[in-house]
Amino acid sequence: MATGRQFLEYVSAQLDGLDVRFRPMMGEYVLYYRDRVIGGLYDDALAVKDVPAARARMPEAAPEPPYPGAKGMLFVDRLDDRAFLAELFEAMWPELSAPKPRAKRGTK
Repeated sequence: MATGRQFLEYVSAQLDGLDVRFRPMMGEYVLYYRDRVIGGLYDDALAVKDVPAARARMPEAAPEPPYPGAKGMLFVDRLDDRAFLAELFEAMWPELSAPKPRAKRGTK
């Protein structure tokens, strides 16, 4: 089951004011925070990367793969708490991988 447009709009509204963007990917959405992948929307649920800052703020969450073959991610159940989401994202950001530089076209 793919993530619905209505859920995308709801999560986007909850994250309003944060530097976030969504990128569609095979019926789901990859979520970027300040240009780093922080998680995604999978089957109408928000999942974030399993990093120490996320585990500290959601100790009850157990890592689960959002789709077969994926690494475990932590599913966020406090979507209606904007302050929590902002704090979670800000705390996670230093622990996220920086984007890899893109190769220029025509070069190897």
